[in-house]
Amino acid sequence: MKTAYTQIWLVGLLMLGACSPLGLGNSHSLVEHHKGIKAPKGTPKVTEAVDGLIVGHRLMAAGEYELALKAYQRAASEQGLTADTLSAMGSANLRLGRLKQSEELLRLAVAKDDRFVPAWNNLGVVLQNRGEYGEAKRVFQLAYGLDNGNSEEIRANLTKMIAILENSGYSSDNEPKKFELVRRGNGRYLLLQTPNLK
Repeated sequence: MKTAYTQIWLVGLLMLGACSPLGLGNSHSLVEHHKGIKAPKGTPKVTEAVDGLIVGHRLMAAGEYELALKAYQRAASEQGLTADTLSAMGSANLRLGRLKQSEELLRLAVAKDDRFVPAWNNLGVVLQNRGEYGEAKRVFQLAYGLDNGNSEEIRANLTKMIAILENSGYSSDNEPKKFELVRRGNGRYLLLQTPNLK
């Protein structure tokens, strides 16, 4: 009889716990409740979380462009459609040969932040790949100006574009070199793998 009462008491306790704001059935409330609890002394502080952008950049460097795009999409769902996330998704689409999607995303990125150098540079690469040499040159000039001429990659892209436009006998067969993508990383511009779409 004592065991039966104990079982009924435990079932009642569990049911009450599931209904309470901090109950077992409400893990979100438990998390909220424990947010204010400090970590034990000596616990290392995490200063920079690895987010979808960082994961995507690493996947891009490894040549895993489809996976990188998925990581960038996750970052966009968490951080919103910022110039960073739009530019990253545009660059991944460029590496996958999806020039139309890439151009759309990069144009959205520069509309969000018209001083975001990596997006302007990478838009220039897309335009060059689409044969829009005149606009590509203007975009590279804009990226170069915004960057104050500090990036070797952007300077090289602009120089190549000028050489293409000045060479009246230009064809894709005698293109001097492939153009370079850049991304932002810790306040500086980092080279992404050079596109090879042709």
